[in-house]
Amino acid sequence: MPETIAQERPDSPDAAALIQELDTQLESLYPEESRHGYSVDQLLAQGIAFFVVREEGAPVACGAVKIYAGRYGEVKRMYVRDAYRGRGYAKRLLEHLEDYTVAQGLDRVRLETGIHQQAAIALYEGAGFKSIPPFGEYIDDPNSRFYEKVLR
Repeated sequence: MPETIAQERPDSPDAAALIQELDTQLESLYPEESRHGYSVDQLLAQGIAFFVVREEGAPVACGAVKIYAGRYGEVKRMYVRDAYRGRGYAKRLLEHLEDYTVAQGLDRVRLETGIHQQAAIALYEGAGFKSIPPFGEYIDDPNSRFYEKVLR
């Protein structure tokens, strides 16, 4: 299973397709006010580091991290295509995002995920993330869960 994880522009065709698939799934699960994913334009405008996982060249997963200088990194847009789930891609991508955050001089990473995404919740909790109250611009939302992991 040769794979690569590389930083890519979120407006590349493969990255944009992954983001659209994620948005389509989230639209079926949550009302608009409970969907906090950044659009391709927002990812670009804010200079957010966006990564694509490829298996033998095919895009299979994506994830991003927004750096809040001097404070923390926030995991954004984590997604693995259905056909590739259960193969460890999400775990390896999450580790990559954590390593990227540490390389930016930060010692913690945070994220928001939805209550209906049980596989994601299991991934984050299994990776050592702890439940926290809403952070940054988030407000308390019964459809959201918030997490933080201290990296070093």
